[in-house]
Amino acid sequence: MRLRLICVGQKMPDWVTRGYNDYARRMPPELSLELTEIPVAHRGKNPDIPRLMQRESDAILSAVGQRDRVVALEVGGRPWSTEKLASQLENWQLDGQDVSFLVGGPDGLADACRQRADQQWSLSPLTLPHPLVRIVLAEQLYRAWTITRNHPYHRA
Repeated sequence: MRLRLICVGQKMPDWVTRGYNDYARRMPPELSLELTEIPVAHRGKNPDIPRLMQRESDAILSAVGQRDRVVALEVGGRPWSTEKLASQLENWQLDGQDVSFLVGGPDGLADACRQRADQQWSLSPLTLPHPLVRIVLAEQLYRAWTITRNHPYHRA
């Protein structure tokens, strides 16, 4: 089973790449964590934000596997505890479907992404910078996996 983080944004600072890679490499081979970066649509003077969001949305959705379960990261989504995420992870593994997590750009996700999503999850009511979301999401997925395996990391 694969977990795919499909994120708008490229050329992240080194601390983001290192942080994400640290948790991604800790995941077991049977639960690989993969990152797909989508270019941010250029926002010049007087940008047409809905059109740019649609362009990003089209690229995000083209990266989603046809049979993937889709989780959109949305401020207005449901908050999950780490234990709830661990339970979700176990259920996803039983289903055997790959899971794609969608992280929008500076203006969020377009309606098409939210409509494609099977679930909407809010990491926090705070607005988090997109680079930080990658690290937090990777760490929480790793932590959830350690809970399912009774690994001591989750108690740290």
